[in-house]
Amino acid sequence: MAAKLSKDAGIAYRYGSADAAVDNTGVPTLFAHDPANPLDIPGRGTLAGTWQIGGAPTADAGLYSTSAANLTYVADDPSQRMGVTDLQITGYQYNTFAQTPQLSWTVGGTAAGLMDSFTAASYKRAGVVTGDPVAMGRCSGQTGFCNQSLVAYQNGVIGTAGSNTASTPTTVKLPANKVPTGIAMTNDSEFALVTVWDTTALKGQVAVVALAGLCPGCDPYSPSSTVNYWYEWGAAYPGLFNVGNIAFMKILGYVDLPGMTAPTEIAVTTGLNQWLTLDINGRGIAWQTPLTSQSNRQSFLPGGANYGRYAKGGVAVVISKSEQKVAFIDLKPLFTYVNSVYFGGDQATFNSRMASLGQADNQWPYTFTQQPSQVPTVVKTVSLAQRPTAVKTSVYDGASRAWVATQDGTLHIYALDGYANGASPPAPAANALTEVGTVTGIGRNPTSIASSKGEPSGNTQTQVLVNSRTDRKVSWVRFASNGNSGSIVRTLQDSRLADPIAVEDADNFATMGYVVSVADYAGKALRNYRYGPVVFADGKACATTTSCPVTPTGNVAIEYAGAMPYPGKPFQLKTANVP
Repeated sequence: MAAKLSKDAGIAYRYGSADAAVDNTGVPTLFAHDPANPLDIPGRGTLAGTWQIGGAPTADAGLYSTSAANLTYVADDPSQRMGVTDLQITGYQYNTFAQTPQLSWTVGGTAAGLMDSFTAASYKRAGVVTGDPVAMGRCSGQTGFCNQSLVAYQNGVIGTAGSNTASTPTTVKLPANKVPTGIAMTNDSEFALVTVWDTTALKGQVAVVALAGLCPGCDPYSPSSTVNYWYEWGAAYPGLFNVGNIAFMKILGYVDLPGMTAPTEIAVTTGLNQWLTLDINGRGIAWQTPLTSQSNRQSFLPGGANYGRYAKGGVAVVISKSEQKVAFIDLKPLFTYVNSVYFGGDQATFNSRMASLGQADNQWPYTFTQQPSQVPTVVKTVSLAQRPTAVKTSVYDGASRAWVATQDGTLHIYALDGYANGASPPAPAANALTEVGTVTGIGRNPTSIASSKGEPSGNTQTQVLVNSRTDRKVSWVRFASNGNSGSIVRTLQDSRLADPIAVEDADNFATMGYVVSVADYAGKALRNYRYGPVVFADGKACATTTSCPVTPTGNVAIEYAGAMPYPGKPFQLKTANVP
């Protein structure tokens, strides 16, 4: 099975099989805006892309913003497609709102963006053979911080996937006996955590990968070549918060998962709101406080002005579908050690360490064999009565929770309080890492849980979206203020959905759009749906909450926003607003 994880057999192992026959009895066909309108801009001619909501295009671009996505699919012809692409989920420009998934206007509206993502083309030029994709990870939370996804490939390559503004082609490779099955990134892209099957030792592990963000195209080994780009650091600092344009990766080591041989999915949180890394004027503190200054470094120590602006720990949650287990990993040892190097000690020692950047064990960042005190700890493993099929963690604020969906259609809620550490890490709560509640009715064989980014507030522990592959529906689950209970507040079903396998909610930045994307595996398409009004932030065509509402179908206030077909079967996607 380890050799088939990127194929249909591997998808079935991890996510079950869709029903052979699709029964649409009672399932509505939601209203769709059709046809798409061309972007005919006064004085500029026709631009690439289409729009569906708003007014006639104007010469003023307005508060331009897009929500981008990376998507993985089982390619029909692997010799022609690598199974990873980038696209636009939503876009606002020139008095218009695009809610249909489509290629970014930056690729000129051609098939180039579909045939190869920006990073795929770079991989080929660099001679990196990536193989077929198995899993994709991206941090989540506030807009503008999670600029690149990471993809784990069948052959062990872990590589970046981004967009036109975040396209640095960075890779690292697992040993041949370490087969990746899932990947997650911490809140500020400090680390990637990759679940692996060790096919030699026959055990499950989590690979810990340190990440460093820089400006696109900048050389991590020549800090003098770096420039300020969206408030990134001016040098490569693996394991330190960044905005996600990853320019350096290094595998620090592996965490054994006692009693778990075949991990299938992973989620992680540090509990930190990414906006804490900005100053009161909305500018990133990284480029303002270069660590070449001892006083700047000390400002991040207890009592310093920047002490509350970075993660002190976190927790990763790993599930094994076949073994029916959940494991909880404390990341505090990792963050404690790495932070001590960046912010503690004398400047000369710090400079020497940073100058040793490299992939050897004794080069910075040091591997687990060199510095074992940083190894994360498996705190607890729980056995379940049903097979776990999806896992997600809250991002920041409020009650820290993990949500584990099981095959019977139950969402299990676990408390993470005291482990998901934000600015001031508390001691673990008495009920930490225990089940504190459940939500039923989310549908059989839930295969994907997504953070809710548009409602009911900015606090990402308030609501999640859950996809049921068997019942072909998406449920919005809203939680009580204490995080221990929840209820379904909205359900999406549409006759066009043949085989929904993954769901993501689009970021809202300035203009609000309320668009959800669903990967339709057997339907070989990515489908968008809008569930709320479009509100243009700059006072143009949709300036109020009622001027561009959803067109309902019966009593269902969700409309079909269009689809993008694929030469293969999509199974994972990650979205973010990008600069």
